[in-house]
Amino acid sequence: MQARHSRRIAPAALWLAAFLPGAVHGQVNVLTWHNDNARTGQNLQETALTLANVNSTGFGMLFTIPVDGKVDAQPLYVSSVTIPGLGPRNVLYVVTENDSAYAFDADNGAQYWYTSLLGGSETASDARGCDQVTPTIGATATPVIDVSKNVLFTVAMTKDTLGHYHHRLHALDLTTGAELFGGPQEVHATYPGTGDGSSGGTVTLDPGQYKSRPGLLLLNGVVYTSWGSHCDAGPYGGWLIGYNESTLAQTSVLDLIPNGSEGGIWMSGAAPAADANGNIFLLTGNGTFDTTLSNGFPSKGDYGNAFVKISTSAGKLTVADYFTMDNTRSESGSDIDFGSGGLVLLPPLTNQTGHPVSLGVGAGKDGNIYVVNQANMGKFSKTADNIYQQMTGAVPGGVWSSPAWFNGQLYYGDVGDNLQAFRFSNGSFTSASLSPTGFGYPGTTPSISANGTSNGIVWAAENASPAVLHAYDASNLGTELYNSSQAANGRDQFGSGNKFVVPTIAAGKVYVGTTTGVGVFGLLQNGVTPASGSGSTQTIAVTFTDSAGHADLSVVDILINDFLDGIGACYVAFAPVSATSGHLYLVDDAGDGGYAVGSPLLLPSGGTLQNSQCTIHGSGSSVSANGNTLTLTLAVTFASGFAGNKVVYAAGRGNTQNSGWQALGAWEVPGQAPTGPGVGGVNPARSATNGQTYTYTFSDTNGYGDLAVVDVLINNFLDGIGACYVAFVPTGATSGQLYLVDDAGDGGYASGSPITLPSSSVLQNSQCSINAAGSSVSASGNTLTLNLATTFSSSFAGNRVFYLAARNNTAGNSGWQAVGSLNVPLH
Repeated sequence: MQARHSRRIAPAALWLAAFLPGAVHGQVNVLTWHNDNARTGQNLQETALTLANVNSTGFGMLFTIPVDGKVDAQPLYVSSVTIPGLGPRNVLYVVTENDSAYAFDADNGAQYWYTSLLGGSETASDARGCDQVTPTIGATATPVIDVSKNVLFTVAMTKDTLGHYHHRLHALDLTTGAELFGGPQEVHATYPGTGDGSSGGTVTLDPGQYKSRPGLLLLNGVVYTSWGSHCDAGPYGGWLIGYNESTLAQTSVLDLIPNGSEGGIWMSGAAPAADANGNIFLLTGNGTFDTTLSNGFPSKGDYGNAFVKISTSAGKLTVADYFTMDNTRSESGSDIDFGSGGLVLLPPLTNQTGHPVSLGVGAGKDGNIYVVNQANMGKFSKTADNIYQQMTGAVPGGVWSSPAWFNGQLYYGDVGDNLQAFRFSNGSFTSASLSPTGFGYPGTTPSISANGTSNGIVWAAENASPAVLHAYDASNLGTELYNSSQAANGRDQFGSGNKFVVPTIAAGKVYVGTTTGVGVFGLLQNGVTPASGSGSTQTIAVTFTDSAGHADLSVVDILINDFLDGIGACYVAFAPVSATSGHLYLVDDAGDGGYAVGSPLLLPSGGTLQNSQCTIHGSGSSVSANGNTLTLTLAVTFASGFAGNKVVYAAGRGNTQNSGWQALGAWEVPGQAPTGPGVGGVNPARSATNGQTYTYTFSDTNGYGDLAVVDVLINNFLDGIGACYVAFVPTGATSGQLYLVDDAGDGGYASGSPITLPSSSVLQNSQCSINAAGSSVSASGNTLTLNLATTFSSSFAGNRVFYLAARNNTAGNSGWQAVGSLNVPLH
């Protein structure tokens, strides 16, 4: 049923080979919430992502990783994990609200293992009548990893068939996902007290009343879990519980509201922090605070709405110091709690008298930022807040997020406000810069990537639909380097937003959780701008990357032709000399290693190079390079004899590696309008997303009813073997028969072919599946439009070309035309 059988096109021997860097192998790990126990959110060993290459041209979404539920916990990253049978791999660990744990290849998204955290016949918990975590509650808290023991710790909430609720601490093998140390361990706890829900002088943690929202803390061989309520549904308190990481035996319990009520620990998902002396710091929510003091401490031991320092000395949890504001009771009574936000512990700084001081910073719903001295936090006074610095009204929208710290600056994203930077200078914080736009609820928790103190980038996720990832210059938030809404045709959309999301940055990639999975961002291997279009004259910019730095690139190539063939092509090779100059060669018509007259042309220059297919104008061409990226811009005029739909291929070679050719875009060189059948194009013309509907247009000057068959072929080259190759036979303006060619590409069809549109069937071969339920056809006048809902298999990953063809009832044939390109992500 095809327009004609495709044939394998052998590319000509090309003059220059090319280079594309392989996956960046990470040397940094992200093992805990916000990177370290101080909760700074900074990765200071990021060498691939720079201020120069994080932009919508050279940076974007690489792929998405689908999972079975919401990703509320921060994804964690471990480099060089030895996966059985595969060897060392960089691995991303993800847990979901469906009580699932996953290990994925951090560089391509391949799944290594999956472990259910459910007990027998159990389900994830229901939402407990609260809209904070919905529709199910499973693994909410960010796990923690100990690479020395090859283990990931995570807490999961479940519900059994009798309606009972359970919390369990799991210890999972990093390489296989198997349970370790006799786990999981059921969470039970009691504490002396007469507070809400107590009986006989003992308070008991009721599993149905609590969720483990804050991230886990690993400190001196103990895994600490912390607990808050479902909304404000009592009875509940604020619990911190420790477990031996080697045996999972419970080691310590502290209820911070033993004789009162409320005061849960949730901190919008932030984990408790810890200092080098083994002290734990956290913020509690609205709840009982005893304003009657004994030696400066609440007489009944109730620390609601407070910034608390907890000693772990001798394996026992005791409050060592604290701070709460002078109006703490009224704030708790109005649900303006401190504990809605997280905190950060800062490295030693210099105070106003020139002495070193270690500070902690926290904020909640009241609009103020509280800076405390870790050694003397300020406790409680009815008349004044005795703390290091109070930044009144600095975060007017209230904080449901956490700060980050980098190079002397504190970063905060409150609700409905711009992301802010505060610089520490002369012993205090002052406002330094603002992001150009604001963030709705819940604000944003920023993360930092930098190489030491250089190339500092602030990353922030926006809870929107679709979600948006932002990147800012850390030295001035007014400079937005990138956001995922900038690229055309939704190229970088990665799913619906989710609250309390924290970006993870490691080894040149950024990982962001969503309601359905994880979006993975990084440097685009190569990119062309524009990715598609038409015209006889155009400026085309192609971006190349090299993880060893742009200076490692010895030659980059651009080839424009019907197929990957140097014969009769517009084929350019460029040898860089510096970041802004180099030698430009135009290959001759024969494509056999000779050059057009005038080659090489030194850029920048005002000369021209010409063959029978195109002219390259030096005056409009340029090169620019910085960091790992080189962008070659060519001012091109195409010859009229070169008319038709062309593919834009690019390649690069470094000192040690070679990329091979990559199809990056398509360009239509205008010519005489065809008579009979013709092809229009594909929308989107360039895609890096799997699982979407592509729209193809065809035409016939005799009317759409003259079209006998239209074809879509997606592959590296014009080859039906191992392709996603579809033929459609119209039977009316809104109906027809759809065929999917089999893997052999020899005229046979995939099982189930043909199916009639409209229908709900699925056609599948090894490269793709076509879902008829999301597909349709419509025709009018001379035009037929075919919409195909297409999902590509992981084995089909890579840069591919869209080819279209059409044949009519009088033997007219358009021939195959390249109309677009896509990068199928590995998933």
